[in-house]
Amino acid sequence: MDAEPLDRLLRAERKLDPVALALRGMRPPRFPSLFETFANVIPFQQVSLDAGVAIVGRLVKRFGRSLPHDGQERYAFPTAAALAEARLDAIRACGLSARRAEALRAATAAIEGGDVTAAMLSPLSSAEAMRMLTQLHGIGPWSAALVLLRGLGRLDVFPEGDVGAIRGLTALRHAQPGPALERVIRRFGEQRGYLYFCSLGSALLARGLIHAAGAGPRRSLVSAPEPNRRGPRSDAG
Repeated sequence: MDAEPLDRLLRAERKLDPVALALRGMRPPRFPSLFETFANVIPFQQVSLDAGVAIVGRLVKRFGRSLPHDGQERYAFPTAAALAEARLDAIRACGLSARRAEALRAATAAIEGGDVTAAMLSPLSSAEAMRMLTQLHGIGPWSAALVLLRGLGRLDVFPEGDVGAIRGLTALRHAQPGPALERVIRRFGEQRGYLYFCSLGSALLARGLIHAAGAGPRRSLVSAPEPNRRGPRSDAG
């Protein structure tokens, strides 16, 4: 991917320059499969980052295969079949509401049954893919946008209504949410998904969960998406 258009946008949006410098070289993280994307998006609907992480951890421990390693119990990520066949009360016991448990099982059943696949979504425009995804039970525009952004690397989408992303961007720009921020998002156009990662990266830097890039020449915030790379998640539903 040509990084020059993004560099030009970041230079024009000077208030984002410090975080762009700190995150230079970061690749937008993607989940390794469509199923893992849904399983890492639905649990975060309308809950905090920490709550979502805890729910996913319980899902992995409850439905994933045990893999002892170096004297410690580890778990593989569950298969789509394991969740598609699971009882709703077992999924809910991991901390999901009834609605989110139903949505997760319905999405995994659709994937397992071949009703929705990455191959089906890939040739569609992002708008068409959004329409297809929002036909699934419990999947609204926010979840659909995150699936496209985090699962298929569609950087032309921004998860509107993402409280965490908006909060982060307003803090970076020292401004209130509203028309000015909406204009910034529109100005990034086909690359507006990078703003989501700007906000997320800033939050992770502040919490000490990642470290700023070392000293060196100024480079683009991110390069082309890298498949099979997992990363942190949004904190809004």
